[in-house]
Amino acid sequence: MTQRILVIEDEPSIAETTTYALNTDGFETVWASTGQHAIDILQEQSFDLAVLDVGLPDINGFEVFRQINHLLPVIFLTARSGEIDRIVGLELGADDYIAKPFSPRELCARIRTVLRRVQKQHAQSQETPPLSHPRKQNNFFIDEERKCIQYLGVMLELSRTEYRLLKVLCERPGRVFTREELMNQAWEHPDVSLERTVDAHIKLIRAKLRIVNAETDPILTHRGLGYSLKE
Repeated sequence: MTQRILVIEDEPSIAETTTYALNTDGFETVWASTGQHAIDILQEQSFDLAVLDVGLPDINGFEVFRQINHLLPVIFLTARSGEIDRIVGLELGADDYIAKPFSPRELCARIRTVLRRVQKQHAQSQETPPLSHPRKQNNFFIDEERKCIQYLGVMLELSRTEYRLLKVLCERPGRVFTREELMNQAWEHPDVSLERTVDAHIKLIRAKLRIVNAETDPILTHRGLGYSLKE
């Protein structure tokens, strides 16, 4: 079956080059020139992956990502290649990040790499016996089928990376994980992430946990080592 790619790009020349390269490489493409157009399309059609430009005219690309990343894998496409933009994109949970000007051949290769990884993860999840009920870990309930976590009975609004990171901690209460171990187990691209991105995600998770219960912090910081979940 032909894999479908949604190209979200406001510059016609770049969009035409991108869609032509992808079509030539065997993909089926649809072009959206604005963030809202892309969101509308995704409400009616399904795609295997989105190529998302950060600098859209109507909605910031990072905000578009927050609204669509639960639906499909996303590769950021941007004219800004600075470290800060790259870190922000990867911390949000993007599957890859490529800066303009780019090689259409490289983009196609990266898309195929992401799609292979997603297919492998899906196959592995199919091999795991489905869980009819969430698993309780301390005050957390992990629902692997729905990829969500409850804390003290409250559903947490977690990004994909936050979910994987908290799940790793929950499954081994008391076990101290180094930042490198957490990246290897929770990140899709540990080789392109920085250790301080772990700290940033832990900070975001803690903020969400405090909304539920401000009296205690279930995540312990071990200076010079890493993090653990309270036993």
